[in-house]
Order: sequence, then C-alpha cells, then structure tokens
Amino acid sequence: MSIFKFKQFEVDQTGCAMKINTDGVLIGAMANHHAPKNILDIGTGTGVIALMLAQRFPNANIHAVEIDEQAAETAGKNFRSSIFSERLNINHIAIEQYDHSAQFDLIVSNPPFFVNDLRNEEVRKGIARHAAEGFFSMLVKKISKLLAADGEAWLILPVKQADEVVFRARHDGIGLMEKIHIHSDRSKAAFRQIIRLGKNETVLQESDFYLYEDLKVHTAAYKTLLKDFFLAY
Repeated sequence: MSIFKFKQFEVDQTGCAMKINTDGVLIGAMANHHAPKNILDIGTGTGVIALMLAQRFPNANIHAVEIDEQAAETAGKNFRSSIFSERLNINHIAIEQYDHSAQFDLIVSNPPFFVNDLRNEEVRKGIARHAAEGFFSMLVKKISKLLAADGEAWLILPVKQADEVVFRARHDGIGLMEKIHIHSDRSKAAFRQIIRLGKNETVLQESDFYLYEDLKVHTAAYKTLLKDFFLAY
C-alpha cells in the first residue's frame, strides 16, 4: 500500500526506500519538549515523523533533512498536501552539509544504524538502513552544534548503537537524560532504545515500553500512545 492514512494526514510512500515502520511512529509520538519553536527531523524518509511532530506541536516550525533525492521529493509532496504545510520544510541534503541560522529546540532522528554490516542489495535501501564508519560520531557533533542550550535530541536505535551514541555524546557536551527500552513483549529483551540527549545536567530517567501483550495484540500503552494518529484507535 503506497498511501498510509492517519487521522489528520496521509503519507504517500511511493519511491521511498524505507516505508513507515514501528521505529518511526514510536519516536514521532514519544519525542518531546515543553515548548519547541524550531524542530529538526534528521533523515525524514517519507516525512511521517515530521508530520506527527507538526500535529503534536502546532506552534513549531519543522525542518526535515533527507539525503535521498526521491524520498525528499516524496516527503515534500506529503508536506505540501497536509494541513501543516506552512510549517514544514524539506531539505534535500546530507546532514553533514546542513546548516541553519537558528538552533533547534527539538531534534529527532530515526537514523541508519547498521555499521560495517553486509550492505543491502538494493542500494537506496542500503543508504537508508546502513551507516558508514564514523557516522554516529559525525551525527553527535552535528546535533551538538544545532541543538539549543535547553534543547533536547531524541533518537531511536538498536541497543548497541544507542550505547555508542551516548558514549560519543559525552565527548561533545551532550548528556543522556532519558532512556526508554523498547520490547516486543514482556518475555523479550529490548530490541530498541529511545534516548533523550541534552546539554543540561539531569537525573537519568529510565523506563520500559512493550508493544504486544499477546500475539498480534498491541498493549494498551501502545494504543494510547498512537490513538491520536492511527485510524484503528
């Protein structure tokens, strides 16, 4: 299905190497800031995270960065066709080369995370899923530069890569503020972590989030989290 319908917007996924997935909607619904004016979505893909943030934060301007030209074009179409179009901006550029006159209150990313793994035969999907050596070091440095003094950066990653980002962030003046362990169900170890980074000292918050309570039955917490977005809830 190329069109994914949400309660307040639609996402055309045509030509996008990475389709809408659980990681994206989780970070789109969980990433938070008390009053963001400027938001950055790094690696927007279809634009779904940026659209979710536009819905959640009606006073914010959202800037999205996407390296893949076709995905950037599709995200731009999704932005223009939404009721939030005036507050959404797409930038077809690598995050390494991106710059902005103002710093961001909220930075969100569902970044590529396979490093030194066998590349996917589909080249564009490989770019979307695989990170080059040194990618996370570059990403953290860029986030540190673009993040406002009281801003927060939220990322969703596999556990190993999340630990690497946290380690590198310490060397760039960014501390771990929150860690959410994402589990398929209560019988399984976490397969993803959502991490919240910032420049201010704070006591670490840690919690667990479960997707399923039974086979193909989502937990009440999952349904509550996404009830403002998914038609099924």
